[in-house]
Amino acid sequence: MKKSFLLFLMAAFFLLTGTKNAEAQKHADHDSSYYDIFWDHITARVYAAQKFTHFTMPSSDGSGDLQYVANPKLNVGLGVTWHNLSLNAFYGFSYLNNKDTVKGKTKGLDLQLHLFPRKWVVDLLVVMPKGFHLNPKGYASVNPSKYYYREDVKERIFGVAAYRLPNKRQFSYRAALVGNEWQKKSAGSLLYGGQAYYVIMESNTEDSTLVPQQVQGSFPKLAGITEARFITVGPGIGYAYSFVLNKHLFLMLSGVGHLDLNILTEEKTAASQTKKTSIAPSFAYKSAVGYNSANWGVSATFVGNAFWGKGPSAQKYSVQGGGLKFSVTKKFGVKEKK
Repeated sequence: MKKSFLLFLMAAFFLLTGTKNAEAQKHADHDSSYYDIFWDHITARVYAAQKFTHFTMPSSDGSGDLQYVANPKLNVGLGVTWHNLSLNAFYGFSYLNNKDTVKGKTKGLDLQLHLFPRKWVVDLLVVMPKGFHLNPKGYASVNPSKYYYREDVKERIFGVAAYRLPNKRQFSYRAALVGNEWQKKSAGSLLYGGQAYYVIMESNTEDSTLVPQQVQGSFPKLAGITEARFITVGPGIGYAYSFVLNKHLFLMLSGVGHLDLNILTEEKTAASQTKKTSIAPSFAYKSAVGYNSANWGVSATFVGNAFWGKGPSAQKYSVQGGGLKFSVTKKFGVKEKK
């Protein structure tokens, strides 16, 4: 991994979080008949969450996709939000995850930040899982009753996306996704902006390839390939809308479609690399459903991204990742010193 790219990610993180804190002070310019801001409250939450990532390569003969799936833990946690700053702590208890041990372990970092400074929506991803299994059970495995598991296969996703939210006066993302605001009337907003992502999928053992030996005949385009990586950059446009019933029940749906410049590299050895530049689609989405009020709330949220690309071998690839969270929140009033 190049140091310059790490520096870019660090700079983006501090720039975006700094912008969030500065813009958070401009919270008064909103229509309180549509949503309320609880600036003088602490919002506490209890939640359960699980993240996911899939890397898929379709076969050439229609026999099925080669789909590497990470096996992340189901985590439970506690969190607080004060003004627009949030802190969460979580743990993946073993008794909640024992049923998935037959699929193999996934280790690594999964950092997904979704920030909502005024009139902007910002996503920052650093996802680095290692250890994948193939779906379905028995596919490519010498034992049809077991999952094929690769401890050496690892994925890296680094990215940032920012979208303008013109109707911040009437529409609140925080109400649906954070719970520290309360959307009382239905409203929506156009979204437009752009994204930049760097995605790598590779086998980490010398002389090993991405395709298991048992199914190599179905993937001739991937013969000998040990790594696939692509850079994707481009503009996007979409829409977000919260449907509110009787002030309290809500359903929020949000999606942004992109047409990206995609540079995809396939590698067999360090000295054998081929590249293809093309235009490829991608999609970012956020959704939430639940109950909210001035005192407490309950919600289920689902956020994620999907990318598609085509390599110089004409092999197609898709990457999907995101997370599901169930939360119960409670707002506590706090008197600030003047």
